[in-house]
Amino acid sequence: MEKKRGFAVVSRFAEAGLALPQRATRHSAGYDFTVAEDFLLPTVWRMNFVRLFRLIRNEHPLTDRDYERAEEVLKPYLVPTGIKAYMGDDEYLMLANRSSNPIKRGLILPNGVGIVDADYYNNPSNEGEIFFALVNFGVRDVVLHQGDRIGQGIFMPYLTADQDTGNDRDRAGGFGSSD
Repeated sequence: MEKKRGFAVVSRFAEAGLALPQRATRHSAGYDFTVAEDFLLPTVWRMNFVRLFRLIRNEHPLTDRDYERAEEVLKPYLVPTGIKAYMGDDEYLMLANRSSNPIKRGLILPNGVGIVDADYYNNPSNEGEIFFALVNFGVRDVVLHQGDRIGQGIFMPYLTADQDTGNDRDRAGGFGSSD
């Protein structure tokens, strides 16, 4: 039987005993992803960008360095899952936040959803490992422990436009490789 879609553990976590994503119930659309290793997500409120807010509020002139310092820290953290996904050429895996994350932990997926393309699987830069990009807007740091559920993935088909001539480029790497 030909494999259509599914999950595998990346080689760097081969001995970590990770469980493959599973659906929580028979009617669940999403496969629950868990954290591959303990991970600290610091709160945004302790970072240098708060200094920028104070400067703005007090009407101080801002320098390029002020903006650069804020941008260095105010970005998502990539939480490793240790999992890669294979699927058909006309499919993608949509990554979504758990509905409880913003309410219970203050964690958000800043781009709303993530898209894992079929050609991300086994790419040369990171073997296709799936990461969840999260920001902690809560007031306390959050420690995620190996096995904690952090998001879900839903396999989806996609359509192409009549005018699509295709692109014969091959994926060169992981995050941002098609920029």
